[in-house]
Amino acid sequence: MHFRLFDYLPILLMFIVAAGFAVSQVLVSALIGQRKRTPTKLMPYECGKDPVGSARDRFSVKFYLVAMIFILFDIEVIFLVPWAVVFKLLSSPTYGLRNIVYGEMMLFVGLLAIGLIYVIKKGAVDWSESARREAIAEARQFAQAQEEQQHAA
Repeated sequence: MHFRLFDYLPILLMFIVAAGFAVSQVLVSALIGQRKRTPTKLMPYECGKDPVGSARDRFSVKFYLVAMIFILFDIEVIFLVPWAVVFKLLSSPTYGLRNIVYGEMMLFVGLLAIGLIYVIKKGAVDWSESARREAIAEARQFAQAQEEQQHAA
């Protein structure tokens, strides 16, 4: 094996293209994007909730559940990538593990599906009427805060 720096030129080119694309998108957005500065756009945004009311208000547990479920399934899906990479190698006649490896991954995917069905049945991702009521109450509180600021000014 002979080390040649020239062999790494495609990787350098990829980084240059990626950086150029990112910079060009930011510049195009800054040049032709809308510049309407409304109170809603100027308001800080955190955790999917409008910062209205006391900082001591309680957040719905669903925010945290959705975040944990996302992380859980994201990490589990990451295990599919190395399996897909070595599956062809392990299913070769040399190893002969095709059925075992495939069966183990189908068991893993099946357990994922069972977990997702359980989460859905428990209502952890259900944002029906109660979420709408919370959003409407939040919007009313936000509107009242805006009116109070206008009257104070």
